[in-house]
Amino acid sequence: MKIKTLDDMEFKGRTVIVRPDFNVPIDPTTKIIKDDSRIRSHAETIRELIERGAKVVILAHQGRPGEPDFLESLEIHAKRLSEILNRPVKYVHDLYGEAAKKAIRELKEGEVLVLKNVRTYPYETKKLSPEEHAKSEMVEALSSLADIFVLDGFSVAHRSHASVVGFTRRLPSCMGRVMERELRALSRIFERSKKPCICILGGAKAEKGTKAIENLLKKDIADKVLLGGLIGQLLLVTSGVDLGKPNIEFLKKKGIYEHLPKAKELLREFAGRIELPVDVAIDIEGRRKELSTGELPTQHLIYDIGTETAKRYSEVIKTARSILVSGPLGAYEKDQFVKGTEIVFKTIAESGVFSLAGGGDTLAALRKIGLYDKFSYVSLAGGAFVEYITGSKLPGIEALKSSVLRKC
Repeated sequence: MKIKTLDDMEFKGRTVIVRPDFNVPIDPTTKIIKDDSRIRSHAETIRELIERGAKVVILAHQGRPGEPDFLESLEIHAKRLSEILNRPVKYVHDLYGEAAKKAIRELKEGEVLVLKNVRTYPYETKKLSPEEHAKSEMVEALSSLADIFVLDGFSVAHRSHASVVGFTRRLPSCMGRVMERELRALSRIFERSKKPCICILGGAKAEKGTKAIENLLKKDIADKVLLGGLIGQLLLVTSGVDLGKPNIEFLKKKGIYEHLPKAKELLREFAGRIELPVDVAIDIEGRRKELSTGELPTQHLIYDIGTETAKRYSEVIKTARSILVSGPLGAYEKDQFVKGTEIVFKTIAESGVFSLAGGGDTLAALRKIGLYDKFSYVSLAGGAFVEYITGSKLPGIEALKSSVLRKC
């Protein structure tokens, strides 16, 4: 992958800055961690560094300033990591000031230190180049105390933030085990997929959806794309189906309707490789009712693909030798509208072929229907996963690649 891994580095006695993604669901009232999956996953990289004699400094974030899940302190994350590692993890409520510097200098081999939320630093989220971020006060201060940088958070790699790209210009850099695992899983679809490769696209981000369709089909990564969610509705409109005024207004409200020209272009170019719903489920006073696309328009909002569509998609999936999933096919949060997603996802889980799923809502849907552990690989990433499947270059990955070119 042209990126150094932990196997390429010597860590004993060295101070290592690790950038994981500790941004976890937090109860807005109690400020208690509701799901520690990300911390548990990154613990693998941290545990290996400990065993190899590194002095580990963790730089992470929790939420965005001004939002309910934002926390200045990452002390609860340090405590949870300590429980997972079954060893003490230090915390200092400072980022790169004298208290942080002192705590870093005093670290012994095999010890772990968590610093204050990196997003308390105003320039962390500035959209700057790696070279510009490398000159920032925080990166300069922490780099002077460290020997190696490890980027382990694939789910933050789509951000050109100081803690993601800046250190790659100042320190020998590599990816951690989580990042390595994510990229290897993605390569099984994007570089060496077994054919036919079927992609299921749903969710609500139509702009990303149209970009993903174009990338997957133009590059022959996917043989077919099966659509649901709002991107499915948009392409139904493109195909000449009148969804009804409430649904058109909803697409306009969400800023999705403006992508109609691109959707038309895609449907013209890839008509035989894009599968659209043949029926939908609407909400009538809290009850699910299914309509064929021939029975549209409707004055009720569409919340799911219909059973016939789910069955048709399942038959296509049974022909696959590799499968990519991004987004649920309906409003899975509502029990009566998870049905389409459940039928399709169960078929994937039972297929026995390599299946890769990603995106925040995809993970939540898999958990809801009890299939999280039934897919071959489930990405921890949300935005980064979506950006990757659209063909966009991720700043964190590119920074690691250029770091290798510079250091070798």
